[in-house]
Amino acid sequence: MGKTIVEKILSAHTDTNNLRIGYIIKARVDFALANDITAPIAIKYFKESGAKEVFNKKRIGLIPDHFAPNKDIKSAEQCKLLREFAQEYEIENYFEIGKMGIEHALLPEKGLVLPGDVVVGADSHTDTSGALGAFAIGVGSTDLAAIMALGEVWLKVPPTIKFSYSGKLNKWVSGKDLILYTISKIGVDGANYKVMEFSGEVIKRLSMDNRFTMCNMAIEAGAKTGIIEPDEITLEYLKGRAKRPYQVYKSDADAHYEKIIKIDVNKIEPQVAFPHLPENAKPIGEAKGIKIDQSIIGSCTNGRIEDLRIAAEILKGQQVHPEVRLIIIPATQDVYLQAIREGLVDIFITAGGAVSTPTCGPCLGGYMGILAKGERAISTTNRNFVGRMGHTESEVYLASPAVAAASAILGRIASPEEVKQG
Repeated sequence: MGKTIVEKILSAHTDTNNLRIGYIIKARVDFALANDITAPIAIKYFKESGAKEVFNKKRIGLIPDHFAPNKDIKSAEQCKLLREFAQEYEIENYFEIGKMGIEHALLPEKGLVLPGDVVVGADSHTDTSGALGAFAIGVGSTDLAAIMALGEVWLKVPPTIKFSYSGKLNKWVSGKDLILYTISKIGVDGANYKVMEFSGEVIKRLSMDNRFTMCNMAIEAGAKTGIIEPDEITLEYLKGRAKRPYQVYKSDADAHYEKIIKIDVNKIEPQVAFPHLPENAKPIGEAKGIKIDQSIIGSCTNGRIEDLRIAAEILKGQQVHPEVRLIIIPATQDVYLQAIREGLVDIFITAGGAVSTPTCGPCLGGYMGILAKGERAISTTNRNFVGRMGHTESEVYLASPAVAAASAILGRIASPEEVKQG
């Protein structure tokens, strides 16, 4: 019996013989990460453990991205704690304002997480790096404390569900629409502690930015992680980025899957996930006309350069509706700079949008776009739980950058086709 890509990666990172689904293993970690919310707790327990040094100064990333630039005294103290810990233990990959970005966009961009890696982060959306062909999982802060000291993680080998996408994507349909559609079919617990392996002709044609989006939201189906086999598109992305050698793994043709789910994309429209779960995704045709107060384009899900290009294509020559606040947040400094060079920022500001330095900000209800009671937002972020972006009586609708941009112009949830034909 052959092995899946995840079984091969984990086999290469453990001394367990004949690894099988359900085994409890101790796996070697290639890269560990944390942010300004999760790292302070990990640092506390790391120091209490008596550890004298981290397992590898080059293989830990500390990224203050949730409340940075600091929104208040408490967040400033948290970021200071990360900064001082990085200095004390000589951690090389500390990224602060001016060099920072949203962790799940920044680390792949910097070539610090790579195919074949075991990546562990104190943040649930660590699975984003699965788009590179890495086994990338989120853990709690106390787990991360031990990982920073030992460079190892205990886990149960998860089964894999294979999702095979065929057909041709319709206009304005992106990786965000594919993952929202998929979650709507299996539910937010449809892949609990399982790997979602994305495959098929459609995936092979997707850009890296779209692949990152899909793997990012695997956790919203309860998955342990999402993963895509590396191919020529992956290798091209890594040229000039990869900071060290890496190993490419692929699933065997006779690998065992818990199940295989086939999805024909030909009839998939742009999707909108209604409150208060990502599984509540519906075709754009069923969402048109819902009035919005705010549109957010950004986050670790959709703040990359392709996302901003799509938004700019729709916003060019248009004006944001006078009753809507449009906030655009590039995921990293490099994305921000590229958007400036391409004239995208000029388009956003001319249209009446506000452009922020990289931050998670509004996605988690942190700052830079908090919703008041009764307000409604359309957002390219990954979660729309009750109170996620502010008041518990506010509403968040999840969508792609194309839908978020069109909606900002018309003041209601709208299809890009209503704004831009062809």
